[in-house]
Amino acid sequence: MIKVVLVDDHQLVRTGIKLILEGTGNVRIVGEAESGEAAIEVVQETYPDVVLMDISMPGMGGLEATRKLLAAHPGLKVVVLSVHVEEPFPSRFMKVGASGYLTKDCAVEEMLAAITTVHQGGRYIGAEVARKMAMHHIPGGASSPFERLSDRELQVMMMVIRGAKVTEISEKLFISTKTVNTYRYRVFEKLGVKNDVELTHLAMRHGIIEEADLAASR
Repeated sequence: MIKVVLVDDHQLVRTGIKLILEGTGNVRIVGEAESGEAAIEVVQETYPDVVLMDISMPGMGGLEATRKLLAAHPGLKVVVLSVHVEEPFPSRFMKVGASGYLTKDCAVEEMLAAITTVHQGGRYIGAEVARKMAMHHIPGGASSPFERLSDRELQVMMMVIRGAKVTEISEKLFISTKTVNTYRYRVFEKLGVKNDVELTHLAMRHGIIEEADLAASR
């Protein structure tokens, strides 16, 4: 039996995945978390084999949570389960040590195959994600302006477009408000936008955040 922790800020999503996976008879959900911060605590308490990790959540988000979890638990396997298939997300997650990357519209069989594969020491990338990653590395292939951002800039940007205030970001990331604003202005400069509104519109155009997620976070 593979022990799994679900990390997603939507309870309905977690409930649905839990029912599906536990119905297969091969997986036991040992914990759930609605944020990256909560995921770190839950993993520490439950010692799962695999974590199914969302990307866009309140607080530190999935990328930083994955980095911290794998640093603290080297044997842990993380499979990203997200609506985001565009770069830079797949490459960034695989770079920090994630073992798999799936889209939320994947079949149950594929989700189970990914969990089983990474539990056995392999890696699993969904077909659509793999195609996008391959196209990214082909000369002349499509690229995203968000690839210009560092991991920390990307993290701050995700929090900004979800409506987090500077003081909230400062508290969540344990950095000063001045440092948060420095990152914000670096993001603006690299992406060619002037303010948070333009940044949010750019993120929506590139599928970084969905309108429904934006409404739910504010």
